[in-house]
Amino acid sequence: MPTVLGLEGSANKVGAGVVRDGAVLSNRRATYVTPPGHGFAPGPTGRHHRAVVLGLVRAALSEAGVEPRDLDGVAFTKGPGMGSPLAVVAAVARTLAQLWGRPLLAVNHCLGHIEMGRALGPAPDPLVLYVSGGNTQVIAYARRRYRILGETLDVAVGNCIDRLARLLQIPNAPSPGYNVEQLAKRGRRLVPLPYVVKGLDVSFSGLLSHLQAVTPKLLESGEATPEDLCFSLQETAFAMLAEVTERALALTRARHLLLVGGVACNHRLQEMLQSMCRARGAELCPVDDRYRTDEVEVTWRD
Repeated sequence: MPTVLGLEGSANKVGAGVVRDGAVLSNRRATYVTPPGHGFAPGPTGRHHRAVVLGLVRAALSEAGVEPRDLDGVAFTKGPGMGSPLAVVAAVARTLAQLWGRPLLAVNHCLGHIEMGRALGPAPDPLVLYVSGGNTQVIAYARRRYRILGETLDVAVGNCIDRLARLLQIPNAPSPGYNVEQLAKRGRRLVPLPYVVKGLDVSFSGLLSHLQAVTPKLLESGEATPEDLCFSLQETAFAMLAEVTERALALTRARHLLLVGGVACNHRLQEMLQSMCRARGAELCPVDDRYRTDEVEVTWRD
């Protein structure tokens, strides 16, 4: 495999990584963090990325011990993602490729996650559950194409979790999803929430709308704590994902389930999928925690 510098900036994280012959030589990143209760808008996120990306490139090359002349290409995320951050990273990647006289490789964000998981793990032909802030999809490879077997019909599971964090004024550092997971470990009451599965598709908008409507009352009355709400959201949303993924495993007869995307870092989701896979005689293959987010994945595609 060639030596490739990859640049990623599809959301609030921006990063640079170097991969050579299947080995990750460096993986540097920076995160745009907003105050509790706030999300990240495209404009400010893009300006953050513009301020730090060249420093990340220098750090990634230095950590990897390579010079621009050692590179065989420069890769960048072409999408899907947020427009302004993507434009910043694309402009930097084009400029570096022209300055260094190296090929420019545009990478699909989603396929980058999958190909990285396949390259780093033991699953050459897996069923894929891709769960992140912007995507929730069940994917399989057939007839030379990735096929979406099921997906969210509205918001992604990661966005749903982030919205609860915003509602509860949970800090965004290191990430709202991580903080929700830690609070959920202390939850004791399972609050009934909408559970919507349609074949191999899921829907989280009703669950989110219900939480937004009942959370102030539940907290004020003492019927539930923030920990209970985080616990209930995780148990409900992850059970939906486990159900549709089990159906897809039965349909495809896959022996491996590859779990990718930022939400794949959640240990409770891994536990539920591991239990389901054991019951079906399949193997769960979660990507290494260091690479479930986006920085290195753009160097893997093709």
